[in-house]
Amino acid sequence: MILVECKSIPTSESYFITTPIYYVNDVPHLGHAYTTIVCDTLARFMRLDGREVLFLTGTDEHGQKVEKSANLSGETPLDFTNRVSQRFRELTKKLQISNDDFIRTTEQRHIQASQAIWTALNQSGDIYLGSYSGWYSIRDEAFFSENELIKPKGSSGQLLAPSGAPVEWVEEPSYFFRLSNWQQRLLDFYDKNPSFILPESRRNEVISFVSGGLQDLSVSRTSFQWGITVPGDSNHIMYVWLDALTNYITASGYPDTGSALFEKFWPANIHVVGKDILRFHAVYWPAFLMSAGLEPPQRVFAHGWWTVEGQKMSKSLGNVVEPFELVERFGLDPIRYFLLREVPFGNDGDFSESGLVHRVNSDLSNDLGNLSQRVLSMIFKNCGAALPTPGEFSEDDNTLLAKMGGLLKQVRTAMEQQLCHRALEDIWVLVRAANTYVDHQAPWGLKTSDPERMNTVLYVLAESLRHTGILIQPFMPNSADKLLEQLGVPDDERDFSHLNKSSCLVPGKTISQPEGIFPRILNDTHF
Repeated sequence: MILVECKSIPTSESYFITTPIYYVNDVPHLGHAYTTIVCDTLARFMRLDGREVLFLTGTDEHGQKVEKSANLSGETPLDFTNRVSQRFRELTKKLQISNDDFIRTTEQRHIQASQAIWTALNQSGDIYLGSYSGWYSIRDEAFFSENELIKPKGSSGQLLAPSGAPVEWVEEPSYFFRLSNWQQRLLDFYDKNPSFILPESRRNEVISFVSGGLQDLSVSRTSFQWGITVPGDSNHIMYVWLDALTNYITASGYPDTGSALFEKFWPANIHVVGKDILRFHAVYWPAFLMSAGLEPPQRVFAHGWWTVEGQKMSKSLGNVVEPFELVERFGLDPIRYFLLREVPFGNDGDFSESGLVHRVNSDLSNDLGNLSQRVLSMIFKNCGAALPTPGEFSEDDNTLLAKMGGLLKQVRTAMEQQLCHRALEDIWVLVRAANTYVDHQAPWGLKTSDPERMNTVLYVLAESLRHTGILIQPFMPNSADKLLEQLGVPDDERDFSHLNKSSCLVPGKTISQPEGIFPRILNDTHF
């Protein structure tokens, strides 16, 4: 028996991936779930590929917007943030997220790190005291120049930020960061690191923005108190974005840059963010880091937004998709698959229940679910509930085996570019090829005419399911576990290093009674 070997490249190289830390002025929605699921999928993939992973998520809990939300709810800012932050922790549990750390910006370790980076920026000469007057959006926690603002038609003078949030004129003493000094250095950095910002369209936007000229950035406020105090000046609170961005190095051990944790995981491999906060991560953050004598992250990937039935999610429209309810209704793995497969990562996407039902029924129930049920049922019924012993492989067998052998390399390439949808497309090429193979080989008719050939066909199909089951683990961990369990694949033989000929299924090993893995959605949420 000769199988085509898939060469895996397990490595001890570290991998640090982050979600943005989520702002606690409101409860989690579909957008939060999407970003977190994507990062979880990437983290799981890298662990299975032999890398040591640090996966960080958490909550951003300071700023004027949080202070106002707390006041409106009749709570202290700390009580408010404790309550809402807990909902984000609960979301990670509901989505079975495999994060290694959950950071809150109200933690002492983060306050220490934020004040340390402020001190480093000050020592570099990039901080000075002045007075700020300009337009500020509380909702965005961002400053905007007048030429960036929007004046809606028919407005009586109300100006809006590019996001549509109202802005107000602010005048107060402020410390500034000399961002203007970093224009050319940032452009040089982008030029030397062309994959620092993805997708390409977002990179072009950032370069255009920086090329248009950078103004010094106000990095402190005096008009509210809910934040981290500027070192040496208790009248000033650190700008919420300088505070928030620092979370990434807090979790990697900063300010102890000589620690094993920091040396292993910084710079981060990737920050995954929504496109609305790209500027903070791709312009301000690398400038802060380089000014403090630290390396910038290797990549910032800005994904798109989800609409619902073609409309922006809005409380007033009543169309906000609540992830807890969604998982209860449709199950976790179907939701994960839909979000990861439906839209090329980086693009905007539209969520609809009909689209979800179609995707689950077509790809999961019809393609992979039907394949696994047919193959495992035939083995259970016709082979004494044990994996069959194959004979000589035919050309058709070797063609399917070759698809398995080359699949990890393709999927790895897609995942290194954060293209989860493409990785799933590549895996489904094998799933569909296996379905075509089983139809052409018709093993159900071989039991009496050629039982040896039936055994070979079923063994090849079982191997295709093993490869598929191992590769879909990052995307649908529960369903993958069920499939691999039914095949009898041991827990310690499920990482990518076992996608090779020495780890093939052992003929004669008993399998369990097959059970459906991907039930069809028949009517809304009834399976």
